[in-house]
Amino acid sequence: MEILWLFLLSLIPRGNRGQGVYAPPQAQIIHAGQACVVKEDNISERVYTIREGDILVLQCLVTGHPRPQVRWTKTAGSASDKFQETSIYNETLYIEKVQRMQGGRYYCKAENGVGVPAIKSIRVDVQYLDEPILTIHQTISDVRGSFYQEKTVFLRCTVSSNPPARFIWKRGFEILSHNQDNGVDIYEPLYTQGETKVLKLKNLRPKDYANYTCQVSVRDVCGIPDKSITFQLTNRTGAAWWGRAGLANQVYRSKRSIQTPLRINAEAAPPALRLSVNETLVVNPGDNVTIQCLLTGGDPPPKVVWSHNQNVVPSKGGNLTIWNVRPENSGYYNCTATNNVGNPAKKTVNLLVRSMKNATFQITPDVNKESENIQLGRDLKLSCHVDAVPQEKVVYSWFKNQRTVVHSRRRLEISRNDPDLPPDTSSLDFFDLRFSDYGTYMCVASFPGTPTPELSIEVNISAETVPPTLTVPTGQSIITVREGSRAELQCDARGKPKPPILWTRVDKEGPLPTGEMIAETYDGKLRLENVTREMSGTYKCQTARYNGFNIRPREATVQLNVQFAPVVEPKLREIRQPMHTGFTMRCDLLKGSPLKLATAIWRYNRNLLNVPPTEQMEYSELRINSLTQKTSGTYECTVSNDVGSDSCVFQVTGKALSPEFYYDTPSPIKVYKQFRNYSYLLQWTQKEPGAVDPITSYVLEYRQTTLRNTMSKNIPVGGIQKGQLQQYLLTDLKANQSYEVQLTPFTNFGAGDSASRIIRYTEPYSLSPSDNTCRFDDDKMCGFVQDRKDNFDWTRQSMQTENPKRTANTGPRMDRSNTPEGYYMFIEASRPRLPGEKARLISPTYNVTTKPPYHRTTFCVSFYYHMYGRHIGNLNLLMRLKSKGTIDTQVWSQSGDRGNKWQHAMVPISATGQFQVVFEGVRGSGIEGDIAIDDVTVRKGECQWKQVPPSKDVMPPGSSTCKVLPTALHWAFFLFVLLR
Repeated sequence: MEILWLFLLSLIPRGNRGQGVYAPPQAQIIHAGQACVVKEDNISERVYTIREGDILVLQCLVTGHPRPQVRWTKTAGSASDKFQETSIYNETLYIEKVQRMQGGRYYCKAENGVGVPAIKSIRVDVQYLDEPILTIHQTISDVRGSFYQEKTVFLRCTVSSNPPARFIWKRGFEILSHNQDNGVDIYEPLYTQGETKVLKLKNLRPKDYANYTCQVSVRDVCGIPDKSITFQLTNRTGAAWWGRAGLANQVYRSKRSIQTPLRINAEAAPPALRLSVNETLVVNPGDNVTIQCLLTGGDPPPKVVWSHNQNVVPSKGGNLTIWNVRPENSGYYNCTATNNVGNPAKKTVNLLVRSMKNATFQITPDVNKESENIQLGRDLKLSCHVDAVPQEKVVYSWFKNQRTVVHSRRRLEISRNDPDLPPDTSSLDFFDLRFSDYGTYMCVASFPGTPTPELSIEVNISAETVPPTLTVPTGQSIITVREGSRAELQCDARGKPKPPILWTRVDKEGPLPTGEMIAETYDGKLRLENVTREMSGTYKCQTARYNGFNIRPREATVQLNVQFAPVVEPKLREIRQPMHTGFTMRCDLLKGSPLKLATAIWRYNRNLLNVPPTEQMEYSELRINSLTQKTSGTYECTVSNDVGSDSCVFQVTGKALSPEFYYDTPSPIKVYKQFRNYSYLLQWTQKEPGAVDPITSYVLEYRQTTLRNTMSKNIPVGGIQKGQLQQYLLTDLKANQSYEVQLTPFTNFGAGDSASRIIRYTEPYSLSPSDNTCRFDDDKMCGFVQDRKDNFDWTRQSMQTENPKRTANTGPRMDRSNTPEGYYMFIEASRPRLPGEKARLISPTYNVTTKPPYHRTTFCVSFYYHMYGRHIGNLNLLMRLKSKGTIDTQVWSQSGDRGNKWQHAMVPISATGQFQVVFEGVRGSGIEGDIAIDDVTVRKGECQWKQVPPSKDVMPPGSSTCKVLPTALHWAFFLFVLLR
């Protein structure tokens, strides 16, 4: 009896015990794009190799209930752990034209709130081969014989590629190898960027004057063709580009090679330059400036390019002209000459546009006495500075009461570049200040002999010249404003002269609201527009040490308080309750200025409620004693302070939560091809069924995605538990059609939340060698794919989707089952197809055990073909074995017109490992040569050599009704009763 009970318990699905069918996510990454190969690298690492510019498609296949959400992320590179900022939330990652920088490790993360997330990864390796770059260098040794034979030429060939490229050097048609004679050396230089190979021709000999080719190859990986650059070395003077037409009959060109020819003579020389101006050029604003970059050497003639701030500047014949020059045109200009011989030549000009601005002065009392006041009998320094270009060319002149100040060693000294002051500052140093030294001093800065205007500044020295004081006006030490308004912070400075005021933030690092670290004001007021709560804090004002006394700054602080509306939570909360139960809603004040509740107003469905005020100042509550239809709805609590308001919203309902569709149903589709329909087993669980009243029924609505009319079914249920799997069989669905399904639960409260999904018609198939028939009615084509290395593709078609202008007298009108909706695969022989062109359709990989001992297994490939038309070519069936390489073996072939009907073929094959079947259609001599296939079956065992009916499992339309299927628990109980 115990054994019987264990057997019965094993029949109960997980949906009837514990957590039911809730399951943590599982994930698997597959590719569906233009991959070259997907392989296991070092056993544990998956590598997806793809050619640059192809389509990258990665799919994350997930299982688990509820349906897991998928997120794609990528590391910045194969050796980095830093993720990109952007993530893609989709099961399919699609990149139209993948680039090399998009290579790296891709992660698929699936999570559904059950257990831990599932994370899978795959490394994408993007393959590419750039055009090779050729440079030529030469050296001349001591003269010991013929001039030409003492030259050594270095031919440097560089290319960027993945995987690493292989280099082949050729002289004419001859492949050169390292040290093949005393005059040839091939090596890879150290510290080169990218991959580089150098061909060294030592002490040029007559036979060295020839055509040379640098060919680079990635060994046809991903179908990337070889590329090469070809040049000619001659002993004649002069050099010229050699056209492709002249190269065709003289230089070896591989079938898939791309070649760029170049001609270089033995007198080739690297470029050399000189400038028409000095390396530093000073000009006046408004001038027209021309800089000549003169070539003094280089063969072939070098190409000259001007650049500024890493941007190319337009020039003509090496001449750079700047019209109406402005200060912003200042900077370094680079002239570069290149000719692929030796290193590029480069000259740089620093262009300076004369300018002066920001004249300032400083009064420095006697430093030795640590004085902060001007006192007779002590030293005093007046300083003057302007910001100028070029700074060192500024000339300062000092005047007292409009008379030139005369230098005196004993009492007055004019100095420059005081180490305690900014560079190029002019100073007047007074020793033993006297009453006669009082007066008005003026400093004038100029560029003599130029049209640049002078700048001047005045300062008065007298008994009234006193250092500054700084205060905050009464009542202005704390400023309170509302968010969004204007604020004005003020500090009053007194003194003569009155200095500027500098403002900074004290309690927060970072710039002022204006974006500056320091703000300068001459009236002492810091004005802030449209203030925000982030601007609240302490601000410091201080006197500047320029345009006034150069002494310790005077400082003061001002506090800014920005009032803003309250911030509450929850912003939106959903409350689901069983009928006639009570609940409490609470709205909390998180922050605000001022941080107190002025009012809290409750509304129900926008109608004001009479709620007594609460003594608590940080929140407001509302209690509902019983949930009914009349008390369900939207409740809103509006909290206000002196500035503004914020609201909490509560959605109160007794509605049931939405169902959770179950996506992991094994083989939910059953196809009845004879009647062109199918059934679908729909399964789901109920989200949190205990949160509300018991669910009594479901209403199922479904419609074709292309139509508007909806069909509806009522499904009574009872006693639903969390995680319990529900199921319903939908029948009489039209083949090849997708359906939108909406499922709504019902309780005593009424209709709950609905869930919807799309049911897509698919033909079930597997990748194991079993009896599975592909009828091509599903756009996934049962896993069949087009061959990328053929001439054209097979086409999936039905009578309803065929081209009205199809070629007459060839091809089938309908599929093998003779239904207008049925699909088949065919090759289109119309233009632009040419005789002999091939289209290949490749099956999924059928996995035969590869573990020893190895046994040859027999399979039968059954299919129907249609070959009708006077230009029919060939239909071949190939078996593709996958071991160390790919081997195609033809196992069946048919050619010529076979009549306007479907023919049946069964082909026995045998294999010891993984294999695929390939249908190869060969275009015949004309357009009436369409070939079609349908109903492909691969089954293990010998061929039965008998006609297969159109469909084996036939159910008449309408013979099955929509019903809830009995669970395994029902069957177990029935078996238990019988055994008793």
